[in-house]
Amino acid sequence: MELRGTIKVILDAVKVSDKLTKQQMVLTIDEDTKYPQNIAIEFLNEKLDLVKKQSIGNKVAIGVNLRGNEYNGKYYNNIVGWKVTNIINNEVTNTQQNPARQEVDLPF
Repeated sequence: MELRGTIKVILDAVKVSDKLTKQQMVLTIDEDTKYPQNIAIEFLNEKLDLVKKQSIGNKVAIGVNLRGNEYNGKYYNNIVGWKVTNIINNEVTNTQQNPARQEVDLPF
């Protein structure tokens, strides 16, 4: 799933345990409507590098997964980001969609 909008807030990274560090980014979607929505998206471990490259006010498209679990009879949902691309003139930049690939000379 992909969400498109403007970065409103980038929170500090939080180390939860030795194996888990997470950081939240708040994305404002549906900006041109009467009821814009602010969606908190978590980035985990190695995906924190995606957040470091961004700043407040950037228009982005974020690839997300919806996750849910049950704990003591209550249900919880998380939105976890795995990809961030900048939007320029309402288009996702081509260099981010198709990064330059190295040509490999095959031996045959």
